[in-house]
Amino acid sequence: LRGSPDNGAVDPDREKRWAELFEQLDLNKDGRIDVNELRIGLVARGILRSDVEEIVREGDTNHDGQLDFEEFTQCLRTHEKELRLMFRSLDRNNDGHIDLAEIQQSLHNLGVDVSSEQAARILQSMDKDGTMTVDWNEWRDHFLLNPLHNMEDIVHFWKHSLMFDIGEHLTVPDEFSERERRSGVVWRQLMAGAMAGAVSRTGTAPLDRLKVFLQVHGSSTRRISLWSGLRGMVHEGGVRSLWRGNGTNVLKIAPESAIKFMAYEQIKWLMKGSKDGGSLRVQERFIAGSLAGATAQTIIYPMEVLKTRLTLRKTGQYTGMADCAKQILRKEGVWAFYKGYVPNTLGIIPYAGIDLAVYETLKNAWLQHFCVDTADPGVLVLLACGTVSSTCGQLASYPLALIRTRMQAQASVEGGPQLTMLGQFKHIVSREGVPGLYRGIAPNFLKVIPAVSISYVVYEHMKKVLGVGS
Repeated sequence: LRGSPDNGAVDPDREKRWAELFEQLDLNKDGRIDVNELRIGLVARGILRSDVEEIVREGDTNHDGQLDFEEFTQCLRTHEKELRLMFRSLDRNNDGHIDLAEIQQSLHNLGVDVSSEQAARILQSMDKDGTMTVDWNEWRDHFLLNPLHNMEDIVHFWKHSLMFDIGEHLTVPDEFSERERRSGVVWRQLMAGAMAGAVSRTGTAPLDRLKVFLQVHGSSTRRISLWSGLRGMVHEGGVRSLWRGNGTNVLKIAPESAIKFMAYEQIKWLMKGSKDGGSLRVQERFIAGSLAGATAQTIIYPMEVLKTRLTLRKTGQYTGMADCAKQILRKEGVWAFYKGYVPNTLGIIPYAGIDLAVYETLKNAWLQHFCVDTADPGVLVLLACGTVSSTCGQLASYPLALIRTRMQAQASVEGGPQLTMLGQFKHIVSREGVPGLYRGIAPNFLKVIPAVSISYVVYEHMKKVLGVGS
């Protein structure tokens, strides 16, 4: 290890390599690298980083907004120390090389089980001499300018989700490293997600209100199309009526996200106990996510009932959320705030299971077949995987969501029967057939793409505002 970055010795080869790299990145040859030069240089090497400004800011000791050669080499020296520790932790047999089994074992310890073929692809992305092992030089050259500081950062690409809030169940929270939890990144990301969800739900509120309206009123005897439904709501209460219930829908995002995350972390801790690694496997994430989702829903469920009642209200029926709550309490009692709770909770299981299973399957299939040079599938791929998986989850759990909405609303429907969950199921199937269980699913699917698009744009913007690196 003579000349390695962790013993402080001078390594002429390393100094020469850094000088050549600095010269390549210094495009205008002024002896300094600014943000634009660094970004262009990284892109030329196939590295897309969103934290280029942060790299320059952290290394810029004289605060001139640029990196001179001394500042640049200090950044690389610090990063090489981290990479050396990371390399040693992976090289379990201390032979100076990382092989296939060591890659698989390290990922397994962090909660990701990959096939030999998938591990081989990760290895091949670093292996320059075709030996199917990675030595220190290959490891260092591959990660020197990459935004990776430990093995958990590699797992980040396999574990982190891009399943954005589309107004339905979002039952499996993201995985965060210990470093992210300690630095407060978690809460800034949750805040960014809540803001993205608020803007997204507000943008697609008319379609959401139409969905609820069709679920409750769109029976086979009273056919309502998408256009006639929207037109009828505007005719009854004006354009602003399309956003009825949206305030409650937005208000419940923050508490639900926070409760879900805290419950998920506690459940994960109970499941993992004192075992190595803080991440969960797919099956464990499903169980933990479902339990965390059920916990959050139990606490905020009265707001779900209020949202449904306010969404379906006629002009002048309630003056606001507080008035709606008072009227429900006075006329129907406390238990009215938990009508539809059973189908709602049962719906979490198929939604979470299918959502997560489809997401992991699609993501891993993409990594296995298309990502030859990297373990990062890219933002657009993850976004597409999240959209498809969420849609599949909705399709599976939709009948239970419809029964929940009918039970929440049945006291406000004049002349409507007061039925249990099974009673509602039999009533819908007998009168409308199986298609009746999917009443209102068209506007629900129509809002998926705009909801995901709005969420993504706002989420990325809010992360920059709040100082959260991608």
